[in-house]
Amino acid sequence: MTNDSSSRISDALRDWIASAPAGAKLPSTRTLVAQYEASPVTVQKALRTLTGQGLIESKPGVGTFVRAVRTVKPSDFGWQTGALGAPRNRFSPALAVMRAGSVDAIELHAGHPDRELLPERLVRAALARAGRSDTALTRSPVAGLPELQSWFAAELAAATSSGVTAPLASDVIMLPGSQSGLSSIFRALVTDGRPLLIESPSYWGAILAAAQTGVRLIPITSGPLGPDPEDVARAFEETGARAFYAQPNYANPTGTQWSATTAQQILDVVRTYGAFLIEDDWAHDFGITNDPTPIAAGDDNGHVVYIRSLTKSVSPALRVAAIIARGPAKDRILADQAATSLYVSGILQTAALDIVTQPGWHTHLRGLRHQLRSRRDLLINSLAEHAPLAHLTAIPPGGLNLWLRLPDTTDLTAFIRECETHNVLVAPGDGWFPAEPTGPFIRLNYSGPNPGAYPHAARIIGQTLDHTN
Repeated sequence: MTNDSSSRISDALRDWIASAPAGAKLPSTRTLVAQYEASPVTVQKALRTLTGQGLIESKPGVGTFVRAVRTVKPSDFGWQTGALGAPRNRFSPALAVMRAGSVDAIELHAGHPDRELLPERLVRAALARAGRSDTALTRSPVAGLPELQSWFAAELAAATSSGVTAPLASDVIMLPGSQSGLSSIFRALVTDGRPLLIESPSYWGAILAAAQTGVRLIPITSGPLGPDPEDVARAFEETGARAFYAQPNYANPTGTQWSATTAQQILDVVRTYGAFLIEDDWAHDFGITNDPTPIAAGDDNGHVVYIRSLTKSVSPALRVAAIIARGPAKDRILADQAATSLYVSGILQTAALDIVTQPGWHTHLRGLRHQLRSRRDLLINSLAEHAPLAHLTAIPPGGLNLWLRLPDTTDLTAFIRECETHNVLVAPGDGWFPAEPTGPFIRLNYSGPNPGAYPHAARIIGQTLDHTN
C-alpha cells in the first residue's frame, strides 16, 4: 500500500475520533486491515500518525483509545516584562536570513553555502577520526588547541608584508564561531556606551552584537571600493571612537573589496588615532576573481584585531573560528571569552584542523572558486535579462552575495511578501544598515541550493518589481 493509503486511513479515523468520546476504544488492527483492505504495516503507520498528533494513545495488551483532551490554563509570563524591562534590541535581522523555506522554495535569502559546496567527504572522515582521539574525552585549553592556533597564525603569516613581524600561535584565540568573537571584542575593546565606527551597510551579526553589548554604532558610508579614509578620520576625530569594525574583503552584504590604497590609508588613520581596526575576514575562502589580502598582514603593532571563521567554508556543524590579536587587547578578549564560553570543543577543533591540513582541502577550494563564479554569473545574467529594475551595485570579486538596489518607489515589505508567495525567498536589505536604510535593497545569496532555478527566480523578481512599481 502507498503513503496515500496510510493518509486515507488516518483521515477517516480522525473523522471518527472527532465524534467519539474520550476513552473510546478504536477497532483492533485486524479489524482495520479488513475494513480498509490495507496491510498491517499501512494501518500501523496511520495509527502512529494519529498518536504523534496526540489524538490517540496505545495501552499495551489492552488496545488503542481516543485520548482525552486536556484543558490547560494559559501561562501568564507578563510579570517577566516588568522584571526585565525593555530589551536593548527588539528586532533581530537574523530572522530574515535564517527562516526556513518550503521544500520547493528557491532560497536566495540564506547566508550559508549549499551542502554541495562543502568538503563533505573531508568533514565526515575528520569527524570520525576526531571521535576516536583523546580530544573526544578531554577539555581543550582555554585559548584553543596549540596545533590549530599555529595553523591560523601560519595562514596570516603567509600573507604578511616584508618587514612586518608575523603573528605567533600565542596570538590566536579559538572561538565557537565568529559571532561570539564579535561580542567579546566589542565588550573588551569598546565597552558599554562607547562609540564604534562601522561600515554602512554592514554585517547584521555585528550590528546585533553591538546592540546586545551596549556599543553605540557610528555609521561610515562604504562605496564600491570601500569607505573614504577621510570620512573615517573625521569620525574618529568627532566621536572619540577607538575602534572601527569592517570587512575589507568581500563584505557581507555588498561583496565590496577595498582597494589596496584604501586599505593602507585606513590602516594609517587607525594608527594616527591610536585605535583598533576590527577586521572580519569571514569570506577568506570565497575568492572568485582574486585572492584576499588581510589588512592584518601589514600590521605588527596590535592595531588590527583579525577574525576568521571556518564555519561557512567547512561546515555549519563545525562552529570554529579564531581571533588574532596582540598585547593587552588579546588578554582582555581572552578573558571575556573564558567568562562566556570557557573553551571551544576539542573534538570540533581537532576535526577542523584535520580538514584544513589535508591535501584535499586545497583541491576543494580550487573547485569551489569555479563553482561560485559559475553560480554568481548565472544569477547576474538572469537578473539582467528578467529583472532590469534591480540594479546590481557592483560585481563582487568574491564572497557569496549580490547586493541590489530596487527602485525608490518599491514597497520592500510588499515586494518580499509577493516573492515569497511565488516560493522565491530573498532577504530585505534593511537589517544590514546600522542606521536608516539609504533605499530599498535586497541581498541575494548565489551559493544556495538549486542554482538551476536562478533564471526562474529572476523572472519572479522582475515580475514582482513590475507589479509593485
